[in-house]
Amino acid sequence: MLMDDMGYGDLGITGDVSRETPNLDKMAKEGILLTDMYAANPLCSPSRASLLTGRLPIRNGFYTDNTDGRNSYTPQEIMGGISDQEILLPELLSSSGYYTKLIGKWHLGHKEEYLPTRHGFREFFGSTNCHFGPYDNINTPNIAFFQNDSMIGRYYEEFEINLDNRTSNLTQLYIKEALNFLHRFATSSNNEPFFLLWAPDATHGPAYRSLSFVNKSKKQNNYGDAVIELDDGVGQILDLIRSSPKLANNTLVFFTSDNGAALIDKSDALIDKFETR
Repeated sequence: MLMDDMGYGDLGITGDVSRETPNLDKMAKEGILLTDMYAANPLCSPSRASLLTGRLPIRNGFYTDNTDGRNSYTPQEIMGGISDQEILLPELLSSSGYYTKLIGKWHLGHKEEYLPTRHGFREFFGSTNCHFGPYDNINTPNIAFFQNDSMIGRYYEEFEINLDNRTSNLTQLYIKEALNFLHRFATSSNNEPFFLLWAPDATHGPAYRSLSFVNKSKKQNNYGDAVIELDDGVGQILDLIRSSPKLANNTLVFFTSDNGAALIDKSDALIDKFETR
């Protein structure tokens, strides 16, 4: 479970006084809480590349000087992506018989040769980039959404995000996709192992949540609502695993963030530049 720009202190177990993440708090209490695990970079693409390759950004090609980071992350207009020379975790697991799937954000290249299905994932449901936009012109179209190798829509079009009230059903789609995937293995007659990377991007600015989670957070902002919705999704996923005799004692679940916390103002808009104080 890989979150997007979620800060260390955004969970109850790590200090949030609102205590609005009961499922993640319970997960940490029943499992192991790693308080000194660091992201490889404060930017999405290099952090994710390092997580999946086990190599520092300077070695896997997604390095940054942390000024603007334009040499280290993959906006939709860039031509590059993760190198074929890099060996990713899903490739290693696939070679050992694991069935692999990515749900959510990839951010390591959007051209055909860089798609997740070219780098170890058997299935892919999500987007190669984050939900920037909306765009509506021929030079910078809205960002594509994929089912495996096929584009099935775009953010703000077939996959709606309403910036007026910061709502979208994307997180619910990601939760449903994860539950369906896990149910397949819970009820399967064979013992094929699986690897699922669940990577929703709701907490990345502009933060969004579904209508049923609007104003749920005591923080009274979109980001707080998004965190509560993600916690609810984690609870559903863990409940399914716990309820399956086949999965309950044979599944490892990790939760982390690619980097964070995001710098936001009162309107939840990203601050473009770091300020020196």
